[in-house]
Parts: sequence; C-alpha cells; structure tokens
Amino acid sequence: MDGPVSLVQLIISILLFFVMFFGIGFLLNMLLRMTWLMAIVYPIVVIFIVDDVSFLDYIFKPGSAFPALIDKLQALQFVDIAILSGGFAGSIVAGIVMIYLRKSGYRMF
Repeated sequence: MDGPVSLVQLIISILLFFVMFFGIGFLLNMLLRMTWLMAIVYPIVVIFIVDDVSFLDYIFKPGSAFPALIDKLQALQFVDIAILSGGFAGSIVAGIVMIYLRKSGYRMF
C-alpha cells in the first residue's frame, strides 16, 4: 500500500478480508465438502493479490517471475501483512466452523 493508513482503515480492512475469506471458505466447504481447501488455496490468492506478473509468466518465464514475486513479498509493509493475515485467519476459522457443524450433526456441511 502506498501512503499512510489510519488505525480505523486497518481494522476495517482486516475485518473485511476476514469476513470475505470466511464466506468464500464456508461456501467452498459447503459445495465441495473439502474442509481446508480455502486455507490451502489462500497462498495462491495472496500471490495474485501481491504480484503484478501474469500467471502464465510463472510457467513460461519462471526465471524472471519468481524473483519479482520474492521482491514484492519482501517489500510488503506491516499493514499489508496484517490485512492478508486477517484473510488467512478467516479461511482457517471457516474450516473450524465446518468441522464443528459436522460434529453437531449438520450433514449438509
């Protein structure tokens, strides 16, 4: 992110990412019945959020794509890491909620 971020913006962004990825993880768990799918896919989503390189460049030009990704990941600020961590926490909590719902007898989950 460029520029300063207020504490209110940080809290709202973390909450937004948490709720967004909780919802996506919950829906994927309901549809595919794979509890930890979103937690496994989340690092790939983070790569698409952070990096400007095309997905095909990772396949056809890995010599330039992966160093660019490493540079982008090293340049992340604390605010960016906190927001992305909120999304990861949301995907983890979605998996935990699914396990709890299945143990409680909700078989459609």
